[in-house]
Amino acid sequence: MNTIARIGVKGLLATVLFGSTVFATEKKPLFLKEGVWRGVFTVNEANVPFNFEFKGKDPEHSVFSLINGTRRDEFKVKRVGDDSLFIKMNTYDAALFAKIESDGRITGEYRSLVPNFRGNALPFVAEAGKKYRFVEPGKDVKPAVNLSGKWELQIYSKEPTPNRIGLLKQDGNRLTGVIMSVVGDSRELEGTVQGNEFELSGFTGPSPIYIKGHINDDQSFTGELSLGIYNNVKFDGNKNANAELPDPYKLTYLKEGYKKLDFTLPDLNGKQVSLSDAKYKDKVVIVEIIGTWCPNCTDQTAFLAPWFKKNKDRGVEAIAIGFEQKDDLEYARYTLGKLKDKYGIEYDILFGGIADKKVASEKLPALNRMMAFPTTIIIDRNGDVRQIHTGYTGEITGNYFNDYVKKWNDDLDALIAEPVRQDVAIK
Repeated sequence: MNTIARIGVKGLLATVLFGSTVFATEKKPLFLKEGVWRGVFTVNEANVPFNFEFKGKDPEHSVFSLINGTRRDEFKVKRVGDDSLFIKMNTYDAALFAKIESDGRITGEYRSLVPNFRGNALPFVAEAGKKYRFVEPGKDVKPAVNLSGKWELQIYSKEPTPNRIGLLKQDGNRLTGVIMSVVGDSRELEGTVQGNEFELSGFTGPSPIYIKGHINDDQSFTGELSLGIYNNVKFDGNKNANAELPDPYKLTYLKEGYKKLDFTLPDLNGKQVSLSDAKYKDKVVIVEIIGTWCPNCTDQTAFLAPWFKKNKDRGVEAIAIGFEQKDDLEYARYTLGKLKDKYGIEYDILFGGIADKKVASEKLPALNRMMAFPTTIIIDRNGDVRQIHTGYTGEITGNYFNDYVKKWNDDLDALIAEPVRQDVAIK
């Protein structure tokens, strides 16, 4: 064997050995352990726990599910590096950015994805295999009272704020429930009662909610409610089976002298749409004023979209007017398009402008004011506004939701059955 040949063999052998070493030490991408996890956000120096379940061996076949009592919200997972994940909060323009640590924990932040939005990120850490929310098993303290029932919550803030209602259910130390306001509900919350202290938290995609309170000797309680970083209010709570919120059908109404609603706004393709268009003539029309950033709006959409699909051939139309976090049609096409795809919306979606009640009031001048997202307006076959409902309360509110659905169907059935007035038809 000549010298060149010997060098070649040695070189080849070195390459094989070196290549084997590289292959043996190649870093294997990390992924989440399947099962239930416990995460903790840091919000205003408070620890706000949340639970989620992870299923799947790889991003293409995995599901990330947030757990809040009986509620489950599912999200897709995307790998953005060997040890990093991106979890988009579905229709909400926010995401969890997570890093998988060598010990199996994940750390990261909850961040807004709205362009040029200067919001604070919320850091979090999560550990696998921990199913509890606030208190480790075996460390519970006997509750002083049982908080099950309806509670009237008096809110204290710089500006006058209507009272809220808490619907709570306690089983031992475990506490679940929902907070209702004139604009909607908190979605399902989960927490604990320890002695004369209680805590509740909720995280479904929008900013996390955290409530802590102290039970007084007279069995009333005082507490503080935090929504994200900046929205914090204190409250007093008293059990009151007769407590009620203001009538949601009387909060928003037409100004004196108005019978109809009028607007001309672009759809997601930029085409101008008006209630005077032939498509809506002689139809019962449902106008839903929403924003993709608003959890009660997406809950309302989750109700309306399948209802419309089932009833669209009965002489009824619907329009969603979205007010988004950026006053830009291209951005709205993205956010509202995500909403359309997720819920299978088959009615028109228009863009109203920036997410601001004052702006919404200006775009819909017939209304006394835009009080809440969502607001739902029902118009009869003659073009007259017959009903306006402020806010939305979901399934977790029990009888409130059931009553809403019954009234919705009864009222829509009646309006659909009404004939068009002859004086209107002639025109």
